[in-house]
Amino acid sequence: MSRLLVATVPLTGHVHPMLMVVRALVARGHDVRWYAARKFRPAIEAAGARFAAMQAAPDWDDADVEAALPALRGRRGISRVKAQLRAMFIAPMVDQLRDLEALVDAEPVDAIVADQAHLGAALLAETRGVPWAGLGISALMLPSVDTMPFGPGLPPMGRRANRLFNWLILRALFGDINRSYRRTRVAAGLPAGSAMYFDVVSPQLYLQPTIPALEYPRSDLLPHVHFIGPLVPREQPAAAALPAWWPDVEDAGRRGVPIVLVTQGTLATDTRELIQPSLRGLADEPVLVVVTTGKLDGVTLPSNARAAAYVPYQALLPRVAAVVTNGGYGGVQMAVGHGVPLVIAGGSEEKPEIAARLAWSGAALDLRTGRPKPAAVRAAVRRLLDEPRFRDRAAALAAEMARYDAPSMAAELIEALVARRAPILRAERTLAAGAEVA
Repeated sequence: MSRLLVATVPLTGHVHPMLMVVRALVARGHDVRWYAARKFRPAIEAAGARFAAMQAAPDWDDADVEAALPALRGRRGISRVKAQLRAMFIAPMVDQLRDLEALVDAEPVDAIVADQAHLGAALLAETRGVPWAGLGISALMLPSVDTMPFGPGLPPMGRRANRLFNWLILRALFGDINRSYRRTRVAAGLPAGSAMYFDVVSPQLYLQPTIPALEYPRSDLLPHVHFIGPLVPREQPAAAALPAWWPDVEDAGRRGVPIVLVTQGTLATDTRELIQPSLRGLADEPVLVVVTTGKLDGVTLPSNARAAAYVPYQALLPRVAAVVTNGGYGGVQMAVGHGVPLVIAGGSEEKPEIAARLAWSGAALDLRTGRPKPAAVRAAVRRLLDEPRFRDRAAALAAEMARYDAPSMAAELIEALVARRAPILRAERTLAAGAEVA
């Protein structure tokens, strides 16, 4: 049995993938403490981990990000991205380190497992020499000579252009972010160093929860980055409640009416961005539109639309012909895992990058905006329904995803890190099933 410390920032999209890893670790007999926001305590304890509250570090609720982090109010575009990086990830890292140091002083650990944005975990690994496994929670952010810089959602353009834009964006445009990161390292009692914020990654084990076909090829991919397949639920929850209008979904299936799912995920929830224009664009189409959102303020549902705060995707997605989404990482992979093509309108956080990768894969159309026009949504959905190549490609990717058991792979790799206390390399990995492409 290993003693493991898990750390996640207070974001639902960072906690949910980690829950699946933790369940696998607990099932294999490991003792897991999880340092996280208090709102996630019930889910953490239900997964079998011991909850450790944030003490010095700010514990905020991502249900209303702007209320929790006033620095984000009124910001859009690059200004908002920078404000998010500072407020969510850089500013808390010293206090995160202090909390984590107190936890390992009270109970020594064999390794720390943290989401990729948890900079306090990175500092703990540096100051205490604790083996560190990083878990990606979105598209692969690591800079590469074979990709454009992470953020704008630009496809690779050749190494010369890639290098130029990586310097212009990551070092020049985000120079102030890199300086903030280095100053905060000094505040934590560490040398400033010369690394960029975007360089922070475990040097021992990095788990990327997707398949290689959904990432750009990289000749310089770090040797300890492992593709483990998507961390998305595959079984329908036992007590999943279907909405009262579910018979309409079943009736649409019997009559051959395409079902289109429209969703904005858990973070960017302003219905004016995607849900409302999608409803207007699809109002006169021969489809049944299913909307999942916790907010319906100002939303008028046309006669061919149904809405609920929650619909179990495991029950819905096998019936869906197309998904319209702003590009949350877990949601798009769940759709592809069911062989469903997507229209992606992602304009905030890292969603342009997710949209670009899915379009590159051939399973999606990227509208390249977070606020599409109704006509653009309508035209894109028509293409997905009329052109079989999108569904065929999604089905091929789903077949590849099915070869992976992400929670088990993650647990095995973490166990190898604990045993060796050294980098776990792709080239050395020999799993009997679902072996990844090195």
